[in-house]
Amino acid sequence: MSKADTEVRHVTKAGANLFAELGFTPDEARWYQAESQALIDQTVVLKEQLMNELASWIEAHELRQSDAAATLHVTRPRVSDVVNKKTSKFTIDTLVAMLARIGKPVTMVVG
Repeated sequence: MSKADTEVRHVTKAGANLFAELGFTPDEARWYQAESQALIDQTVVLKEQLMNELASWIEAHELRQSDAAATLHVTRPRVSDVVNKKTSKFTIDTLVAMLARIGKPVTMVVG
C-alpha cells in the first residue's frame, strides 16, 4: 500500500485573497472575493434569524438548556451554541429541522 501524500506545499495567509492566489487577475480576484463574502454574509444573517427564533422560544418557555436540548433532540452544548449565535457551528438545514421540532416550520420568501 502506498503512503498518502500529506506534505503541505502552500498556506494561504489569513485575510489574503484566495482568488488572487489561485491566479485570477487582480480585478477578477477582487470581484470573486466580494461576491463570495456577500454570500457568506447572507448565510450568516439567515442563520442568526433562525437562531433568534430558537432562543426566543427557549426564553418564552423558560426552559433550561438541558430541557430545550431534549425537545430539540440535540445536546445541551448545541443549545448553548444556538443561544450564543455560533453560526459557524450550524448548517441552515439543521436549524430549520430544530425549528420544525418545536412546531415552527420555516417558510421561505425569495425576493
